[in-house]
Amino acid sequence: MTKFEFEKDNNPCGNQKAGESYCGTDTFYLKDVETDSTSKKLRYPKQVWFILANEFCERFSYYGMKAVLTIYLVNVLAYSPDSATKLYHIFSGFCYFTPLFGAMIADSFLGKFRTILYLSIVYSLGNVILSLAATPPLNLPDRTFSLIGLGLIAIGTGGIKPCVSSFGGDQFILPQQERHLGQFFSIFYFSINAGSLISTFVTPIFRKDIACFESDTCYPLAFGVPAALMIAALAIFILGRPMYTLTKPAGNLVLLVIKCVSHAISRKRKLAATGDKREHFLDYADDKFDKKLLNDVKALLRILFLYIPLPAYWSLFDQQGSRWTLQATRMDGKFFGYLIKPDQMQVVNPFLILALIPIFDKVIYPTLRRGNILTRPLQRLTTGGILAGIAFIISGILELHLEPTYAVTLGPSESQVHFINTLPCNLNLTFNGELGSRGIESFDMSILSKISAGKYDGKVEAIGECDLLKNNVTFSFIAEEQKAFTYMIKVVNGSIEMQRDKSEDELEKSKEGNPKLKVIISGMLEEVNLNATLLLINEKQVAKHINLQNDTSTVFLIDPNMYHFKLFIPSNETVNRLEQSVNISGTIDLHLGGNYILTLSKDLASGQISTKSYTITEPNSVHMLWLLPQYIVITISEVMFSVTGLEFSFSQAPVSMKAVIQAAWLLTVAFGNIIVVFIAEFIKFDKQSKEFFLFAGLMFADMTIFGIMAYFYKPIDINANEGEEDESRSNIPMQPPNVFDNSTFRKEE
Repeated sequence: MTKFEFEKDNNPCGNQKAGESYCGTDTFYLKDVETDSTSKKLRYPKQVWFILANEFCERFSYYGMKAVLTIYLVNVLAYSPDSATKLYHIFSGFCYFTPLFGAMIADSFLGKFRTILYLSIVYSLGNVILSLAATPPLNLPDRTFSLIGLGLIAIGTGGIKPCVSSFGGDQFILPQQERHLGQFFSIFYFSINAGSLISTFVTPIFRKDIACFESDTCYPLAFGVPAALMIAALAIFILGRPMYTLTKPAGNLVLLVIKCVSHAISRKRKLAATGDKREHFLDYADDKFDKKLLNDVKALLRILFLYIPLPAYWSLFDQQGSRWTLQATRMDGKFFGYLIKPDQMQVVNPFLILALIPIFDKVIYPTLRRGNILTRPLQRLTTGGILAGIAFIISGILELHLEPTYAVTLGPSESQVHFINTLPCNLNLTFNGELGSRGIESFDMSILSKISAGKYDGKVEAIGECDLLKNNVTFSFIAEEQKAFTYMIKVVNGSIEMQRDKSEDELEKSKEGNPKLKVIISGMLEEVNLNATLLLINEKQVAKHINLQNDTSTVFLIDPNMYHFKLFIPSNETVNRLEQSVNISGTIDLHLGGNYILTLSKDLASGQISTKSYTITEPNSVHMLWLLPQYIVITISEVMFSVTGLEFSFSQAPVSMKAVIQAAWLLTVAFGNIIVVFIAEFIKFDKQSKEFFLFAGLMFADMTIFGIMAYFYKPIDINANEGEEDESRSNIPMQPPNVFDNSTFRKEE
């Protein structure tokens, strides 16, 4: 058998023949070893390492930015959860529409290298703008600049998406380096998931655990690090320029397919009156397009027909970064002394993907095959879709367990009132109307929740003996519509009074999950007319330093923890000598999601200032790790749906149509995000669990339809129709095919 090797042409551009669409640093020619003993073996192309490093940095940038995006939209830009969800999925959908145009630009005008280069500059600029928008001292219009930054990122990441991995494939000589090419895509896929895994874990740490610009969080750093990584990706890509193998634009096949289909439809209409009937509507385009192209487009359309139900899957899958992240903010993340951030839960998906793909390939699929179970690709794909629906059933059930821990939502004409008894006596409160009576112990709180707004009268009477309250005291209070207030029962100038705190109570939980603390200084401290200072100390460090003024309230967020607090109240004689001030200390335990009131009042018997904490919104009590089942199930579904779907599509598509299949696959993801936007905009639910169950039902119905379509689909052997390649081109540079972007396995976002 004749042996062949490749010989390197040290002057490829000088030897380039007319009509060749190829010129690069390393050009190889097939030589017969028996006739050329000086031939050298092909080496692994070193330039691909620049491409792999570029992909790692770019994926780090994208997933790091996207991990904290939803919480940034809610907490910093002050969008509602529904609006943040819509913006998140509009951005994600845009990221999957733009690859179509990126591929057109690369194939028709600029080529892959220049397309990646120019759009990476746009990409980097978008990251920088987003980081600057999140920087408070710059005072930029944060919403406007953030949306501009996200738009540029979507154009950049989507535009380079169909180019990077296929550009890496261009660096190999096929079929002689087919084994090396397979290794490249394995490493390429690993770099994608490694970038995703690391950035999804560390970026929330930058956001939450580092304080900057007088804020408890640091979104400028959380977006700045991904921006720096994207700039690094661009620099690394440029450094490899002298070594790259470049190809000229080969023509836009997507446009060619569109022209072929549109011409067939137009000509069919024209010939309808003549009675000219063809077996397939594409046969009407045989006047302008050859038979092979028509057959390839027919095969393509058969696959695209199966794609119609697929967007529903992505409408569920991509909610890991929106609805599921918001769900995590309402859960308890404490884990052996470490606080899991809500946006860090997204790290479960890339971690499991890296673990599950080899397990499925080496263990699960062979085991199922021996039992003749799920042996066909479309069966696995359907099963993957059903598992996604099951994941949302799990998330809906989890949401049902979370709902009792949620803050009270006041509807129209509803109000909430908190009564705090600061007296050393147990009291009974009697109200007019339907409110009845309530007992309230000394230094305790009673809550009237979701009562009708309006004015109420009542009386306070002591339970047992009480020197302060020998006679009943009448009172009145106003319950304001969709508001909550605290009334203090206390002694003012020797008389029992019920006074309302000046500031409204906050019932809604923090969007980040942090506890809220409201401090109320009782009016019994009339002799103090200077600012009081409250210190909250965590692990011997002052975590909060608050100036409180008499008869005012302050609400602020703080990290969940056990805090020691110290209150300093200067007297008139010690205005500037804090060390001689009155010193009151104590502890308060704040938990994720809880809203608390800390009262400071004087004990009438001892004359000492006493403190007491109350819970007005229950803290998060369901642990964040209960999210793991739904993440595990949807990741298993990804392995069975995404990877199998891509493999099936490419096994059924003609070689000439693989680039079009790539664009169509990405568009299914884009349309899936549009479904989420549509439901969030037009279908309103009073409970999040109902929306989760709706998506699950949608997925089950969708997979039922897909299963019927798959049952009637007849697989074809594309390779049998491709014909034999002309093997006589021994002296022509051999080009790799238009390799599919393996980044869609599934970390193509």
